[in-house]
Amino acid sequence: MRIGRLAPLLAAGVTATLVPALAPAQASAAEPLGKFAAQKPAWHRCDASQPAAFQCATIKVPLDYSRPDGKTIKLAVSRLKTSVPGKRHGALLFNPGGPGGEGLDMPAMMKDVLPKKVREQYDLIGFDPRGVGRSTPVTCGLTGAEQNSEHPYKAETFSRDVKWARTVADKCRAKGGDKLPYITTRNTARDMDVIRAVLGEKKLSYLGYSYGTYLGAVYAQMFPQRTDRFVLDSSVDPARIWRGMIQIWASGTEPAFTRWTKWTAQHHRTYKLGTTPAQVRKTFWDLVARADRTPIDNGGQKFTGDDIRAGLRPVFFSPKYAAEVVVELKKAAAGHGSSRHSLLPPGVRQAPRWASAKAGSGAQPPADNGSAAFWSVLCGDTAAWSHDPEQYRRDAIRDKAKYPLYGDFGSNITPCAFWDKPAEPVTKVDNKVRLLTVQNQWDSQTPLASGLGMHRALRGSRMVYVKGGEGHGVYGGDPRSCADSNVNAYLSTGKLPATDVTCKPSGRQGLGVKPPFVQ
Repeated sequence: MRIGRLAPLLAAGVTATLVPALAPAQASAAEPLGKFAAQKPAWHRCDASQPAAFQCATIKVPLDYSRPDGKTIKLAVSRLKTSVPGKRHGALLFNPGGPGGEGLDMPAMMKDVLPKKVREQYDLIGFDPRGVGRSTPVTCGLTGAEQNSEHPYKAETFSRDVKWARTVADKCRAKGGDKLPYITTRNTARDMDVIRAVLGEKKLSYLGYSYGTYLGAVYAQMFPQRTDRFVLDSSVDPARIWRGMIQIWASGTEPAFTRWTKWTAQHHRTYKLGTTPAQVRKTFWDLVARADRTPIDNGGQKFTGDDIRAGLRPVFFSPKYAAEVVVELKKAAAGHGSSRHSLLPPGVRQAPRWASAKAGSGAQPPADNGSAAFWSVLCGDTAAWSHDPEQYRRDAIRDKAKYPLYGDFGSNITPCAFWDKPAEPVTKVDNKVRLLTVQNQWDSQTPLASGLGMHRALRGSRMVYVKGGEGHGVYGGDPRSCADSNVNAYLSTGKLPATDVTCKPSGRQGLGVKPPFVQ
């Protein structure tokens, strides 16, 4: 998910034959169907603004892997080949997160992030996942308002929330019903294996951020014998797919909020928000109550208490920045808001993401593509969504009391309550594939409990844990950091650390220092 609405202040601060690949034990026996593996992509320069060496192509994959002779869809793939053939180890595929994040541009981004000793070993491979960007993009025909997925629970507005959720599901079914059931993580993992085969690789190496960690873990579960050097950065807990990953934003934020109150009380001379954590907490909730009575005007925009709760949720993971934002909100509430910039960026809040990539050039996907792909994956990956609206009401009431900052947002109804039954069961991630996970302690989008859940599920993994580290996305934020050095060592040698690694953040790490494509 993007920190989106507060960005201006931040700136200031397949089985053997791919038929049907339903069982992990079947998935590593042989190559995919010959007609897909034997494709010869027509590589061409991606864009005149990019180096000639950055090449793009389109390949075909089955829409439904259980019917490989049926409909196909297009998959946009990119590459930046190593110029040191004698040192080449293989292909390194990237995913920036999402669901709904475009990854076609990632090789061009990563070439300056990876150190020379790593870069010269790999062809860097990017792709837009199925249904996303330039890979047969899906759409539901959603309006801007319908893409707003953050709905606080209120008794008087719950019927509207139910109507919104039903409308989104109905529009998605009507607009893309033939494709949406197949826009899932398992099918994207199968697509990754087709990419591997088309490239002529026996195994695939991978670097995935946020949602990309779950995609990587599912690939490792389905294709363990084809999994080479995999790095999962800022991990989704596979046991929480998917409602639990939205709810964890509520439970995971409360410790960060408590930490913020303590830090801010210790810096009262600077921020004047309270001399004790209790006073700081009261200052914030008084501000929320004030905005609920009369929305706070800042820069021509008006913000309710719900806007503040939702907008500040990810910000509390960086105490200094959060204190600065609350100070500005207080000024705005007193009529002294700045007209030069808005505390919360204009526009409708987009569908939540665990990350997203900068879009490249070329034909643009439908305006609601990110939201359509997001809900397709969340609702299509698992049947563990209640279809009873009253269940969501009860959960939202419970969690608003338990997690005041975001509990009602996290447990309120979603379009998945009205989605069709998934085509496949959810993937149980439970294997001993040896790969590396990386996690900051104070990550707002995939909190520490989520990262630890992934580490437990991948019983052969090692974790690099940055104690005190802030921000979503670890690797690529600072080449001097212990996280980067451990990832680089693994990618360049294939050797995992002997044990899990705990280290401190470098001086540059924090909310404002992160990989350029993680937002």
